[in-house]
Amino acid sequence: MSYALPMERDLWVYEIKAREKGYRFVAGVDEAGRGPLAGPVVAAAVILPLDVTIEGLDDSKKLSPAKREELFPKIQKMAHGVAVVNPEVIDEINILQAARLAMKQAVEKLLSDPDLLLIDGNQKIDSSIEQWAIVKGDAKSFSIAAASVLAKVTRDRIMEDYHRLYPQYEFARHKGYGTQLHRDLIAEHGPCPIHRRTFRGVTEYLR
Repeated sequence: MSYALPMERDLWVYEIKAREKGYRFVAGVDEAGRGPLAGPVVAAAVILPLDVTIEGLDDSKKLSPAKREELFPKIQKMAHGVAVVNPEVIDEINILQAARLAMKQAVEKLLSDPDLLLIDGNQKIDSSIEQWAIVKGDAKSFSIAAASVLAKVTRDRIMEDYHRLYPQYEFARHKGYGTQLHRDLIAEHGPCPIHRRTFRGVTEYLR
């Protein structure tokens, strides 16, 4: 069976391969927030119809904040699940396991049960569903790219809410990542409750 590709760039290759192997409901899964010094890690899972067109969709890291916000409600119309794992859990089980947990929970929140997961990265998750781990999958799979946008926008909005709660850290500007500004503000004010206490750049300032 062959499928017409609706995009100039072929981001459907894994989805098409999956359907040729008999999978019917393919979910792309990605996370945002593995590297920051503060805030949660957020994951999303998205099932896209093979014939859907979302113009301009790409790896969220390649898109402007305005473009991600534009795409966000369009992706939300698709079958999707989003999960948030907070800093306390990250510190307890480590960031890799927290990211895997967030992806697992996002898949579990899908209203439609997928029969294949396309996971961004080289780590599979704790699930009985068949999985393909795809390194840099958010630049290779339309479904994973969609999940990356949902995860990134959701996390950015959470960090903007935290900015209002802890304005002295300017979370709206850096979203918790370890920029020089953020590191300087941690040094000045000490960590707040949403800082990841086991991360270098935060641990040194715990009192």
